[in-house]
Amino acid sequence: MRAYSTAHLPLDLPPGHPFPLYKYRGVAEALRGLLPILPAPEVPREALYLAHQGAYLERLFTQGLTREESLRLGLPVHPALLRRALHAAGGTLAAAEDALDTGLGLNLSGGTHHAFPDRAEGYSLFNDVAVALAWLRAKRGFGGRALVLDLDAHQGNGTAVFFGEDPTVFTLSLHGERNYPLKKERSDLDVGLPDGTEDGAYLRALEEALEVAQAFRPELVFYNAGVDVLRGDRFGRLALSPEGVRARDLRVYRFVKALGVPLVVVMGGGYNRDPALTVAAHAETYRLAVSSLA
Repeated sequence: MRAYSTAHLPLDLPPGHPFPLYKYRGVAEALRGLLPILPAPEVPREALYLAHQGAYLERLFTQGLTREESLRLGLPVHPALLRRALHAAGGTLAAAEDALDTGLGLNLSGGTHHAFPDRAEGYSLFNDVAVALAWLRAKRGFGGRALVLDLDAHQGNGTAVFFGEDPTVFTLSLHGERNYPLKKERSDLDVGLPDGTEDGAYLRALEEALEVAQAFRPELVFYNAGVDVLRGDRFGRLALSPEGVRARDLRVYRFVKALGVPLVVVMGGGYNRDPALTVAAHAETYRLAVSSLA
């Protein structure tokens, strides 16, 4: 059992930038002693080309992004950012291979679900889950049904587009209806929640969504475990308590255990006004995965 982290990779951001760089190191430190934390490997370029459009990748690697594209991404594109994105995607790919081998894979990064096949958006250069699944299919011979269970507070719009025509992948997004992205794409199951949704209503909606997903009979699950659902998140607009997030995670792990299938956990979003709360909630997600499924 091991986890992958991008905490070793530096990134200079403009003063006051809201990207929560602190949480990657904080979560890795919080989990030391529970399991080995390995530096996330760089994703093979071949894996990126299995998922993303070649023209987008070639332009990104040779020219970078235009100012307009950088604004859509929300981050200034420079070599350090590109390196972090390559390693974040590599961490999810490595975790996916661990999941096939041992039943559980953990990436303390990733969940960049706003990246489309041909463009970057919303802090997401590469769609790490799409890249990892393409690699498993091409290189590991995985031909089964996959569920992408996205419980980040924002709809996984890029993921929905990646798998929109793929009957072997079921995309489920439980998110804030009025939250970013304003233009939603069509997942296999979208559950839009009103602003301020609290624990009870959220967990009821999750229960109903998981019943639908169970009928798909997935053979592999990717879990985007964003904690931007917490009350006080700068961008989440929902209002779960830490206990509610813990109950969410435990319900997901019971669901996966009942299915008896491998699970890959990726970090997703978390931008709480209290940084310690973001770190604690993310770390608890991984602790519960280990105690529930390892």
